[in-house]
Amino acid sequence: MTTDALAGRYRGLPQSWRRAVQSGASRRSRQAVRPLGASGCALAPDSVVPRAPVHDDSVQEQIDLLHDLPPDTLLKDLEQAFGPVPAHWRAAAERPGRWLHGYAGALGDVWATAERLWSRARPLLDREVARVGVASVRGGVDVLLGSVAERLVRDANGLVIEGAGAGVHELGDRSLVLVPMLAGKDALIVGLDDPEAVWIAYPVPAAGRLWRTDSDELSELVGPVRAEVLRTLDRPMTMTTLAGDMNIPPSSLTFHCDRLVAARLIARERRGREVWIGRTARAGELLELCLR
Repeated sequence: MTTDALAGRYRGLPQSWRRAVQSGASRRSRQAVRPLGASGCALAPDSVVPRAPVHDDSVQEQIDLLHDLPPDTLLKDLEQAFGPVPAHWRAAAERPGRWLHGYAGALGDVWATAERLWSRARPLLDREVARVGVASVRGGVDVLLGSVAERLVRDANGLVIEGAGAGVHELGDRSLVLVPMLAGKDALIVGLDDPEAVWIAYPVPAAGRLWRTDSDELSELVGPVRAEVLRTLDRPMTMTTLAGDMNIPPSSLTFHCDRLVAARLIARERRGREVWIGRTARAGELLELCLR
């Protein structure tokens, strides 16, 4: 999402979400990600690529790692990836510390926009984990790779990548880790340098409905404001916090929550001076049904 919306490397991100990401990004963030959009260059230094999923770091932990990364590490990664630093990375090489902070800030800006979408995607992600698990148990990983991305094939020689970044890469004894992500339909990230695992990040299937904002099935069932209430309540929160997150008057939020309580889609509980609300199991089932 970062490279698509801010660096101009278009990979099928819907225009509505491209605009949303752009509106939440600072000027410094836009400048920092420019090297990622260079035409004809799919390589990126290790400092830019997320840590291998075997480490199980959160987004914020990865952003913190970028803030703390020594500038010399970026310079070494650039040399390893490219040899002589190409023109589109020279500004970063000249001021590596400043660039790392700017890039970390860009990821933070995009995550602030995408975090809510990621929460809504949980049913799709869980379903994809199950799909990959079944394929692995039944020996259908090679077929699964073809469904993940047409550019990927695994044969006796290793992992074959076609198109940008083409080549044959030996897996050796390393595990192959599949990582569903929220991105444009043509996005693909392949991590080849980790000694423990080769990982492939690909767009989670059936994510098209997640991109909808105004006319999705949930909105048609309960109305757009109440649909947004249910999506936002990925964890229990106070009425005050929810009103602030949604930028609507508390009186209006109370009206909509009354209707959702009557429908047994949310539950309210007073704790001291604050009223806490959370989704019910019934609401979770409804959200999952609307994402199918």
